[in-house]
Amino acid sequence: MTAELITIGDEILIGQIVNTNAAFLSKALNNIGVEIVQITSISDDPDTIKKTLKEARTRADILLLTGGLGPTNDDVTKHTLTDYFNDQLVWYPEILSHIEALFEKYVPTPISDSNRAQAQLPEKAKIFKNQIGTASGMWFEAEDVVVISMPGVPYEMKSLMKNEILPALQEKFETPHIFHKTILTYGLGESVIADRIADWEAQLPSSIKLAYLPSLGRVRLRLSTKGPNPDRLQEQVDAEVAKLRPLIADIYYGEEEDEPIEVLIGNQLRQRGQTLAVAESCTGGAIAARITTHPGASGFFLGGGVTYATAAKTALLGVPEALIEKEGVVSAAVAKTMAQGIQQQMGADYALATTGNAGPTALEGGAEVGTVFVGLATPKGVESFRFVMGNNRERVIQKTVNKAFELLFKALVVKGE
Repeated sequence: MTAELITIGDEILIGQIVNTNAAFLSKALNNIGVEIVQITSISDDPDTIKKTLKEARTRADILLLTGGLGPTNDDVTKHTLTDYFNDQLVWYPEILSHIEALFEKYVPTPISDSNRAQAQLPEKAKIFKNQIGTASGMWFEAEDVVVISMPGVPYEMKSLMKNEILPALQEKFETPHIFHKTILTYGLGESVIADRIADWEAQLPSSIKLAYLPSLGRVRLRLSTKGPNPDRLQEQVDAEVAKLRPLIADIYYGEEEDEPIEVLIGNQLRQRGQTLAVAESCTGGAIAARITTHPGASGFFLGGGVTYATAAKTALLGVPEALIEKEGVVSAAVAKTMAQGIQQQMGADYALATTGNAGPTALEGGAEVGTVFVGLATPKGVESFRFVMGNNRERVIQKTVNKAFELLFKALVVKGE
């Protein structure tokens, strides 16, 4: 079973927003055994939409469209699909009542006729009520294709996919089971890892595919297979992972299970009833932002501070001016003192601290661009770690965040501190 994703909206094409919908949809469909054959982004133009539909239905069994379902004149998807499938718009009283109720409860301005018109929907389509928005989902069927249209607002699309679209697809189509296992590694690049495990990779069964997924400071190794028996699939992959583990023991950090490392850290801390605080300088709050993106962070994350200025490190974290004068603000001693300071102030079990020069210029009499120190305070003590992350500011910051999480995860899981 194959699918193509079609994102509709000029804002995507001009780079005004990032197409996060495609990543979510690809993962969700892959999990139910639907293979994505193409991802396409197109403008809000009826002729372009029709041409794309005509071409895409030769490539895929299911076409999933996002975007263009709003109440304004540039939202043309609903009218274009109605015309494409020789349908007509009719009023759906239940949808109209739902839209009016949303406005009455959440929107301070009066409802407009254009908002009410969102309850006019194709007569022959299957309609999915958007529980958290005004743009309904639509399901069209032809002899050779299913076309599904959803709103482009990410949280509305995700709600429809999880609660309506995915169950409907699984009911209509028989799809194979797909099993993935992702191994987390830190510390070596993908080419070095590939050389190390080349013999193991060469003997993998043809039914199991290995993918290298590099990111800044880490490489994920994903093993994938599909078939009719999910238990058998897992047994096969687990057997190969057991062979792999000894080859990467020094860089192995666990299995991702589709969760990023900050979520795995949070799970560990919650299970232990322990807490975390952060003090950030060169990362500017990026560590805290990664943590609090995920629900449940309040169960372990106490908070922290962005002590960007040198004076803030002294005033808020208790880093002595004499220490900064002697060692430099980008130094192992300062990183350790920052970590200890925030650990004590917040009463946390663990603390992370970052100080460094992300660039683009070297500090006068100080650290070169890309030099970073990460401080890690645990119940057993405090350490600092020096890294040279390159000369691109964004890369330095992202790699530092990843390295901080790596160090904390290693302390929690590998060292058991």
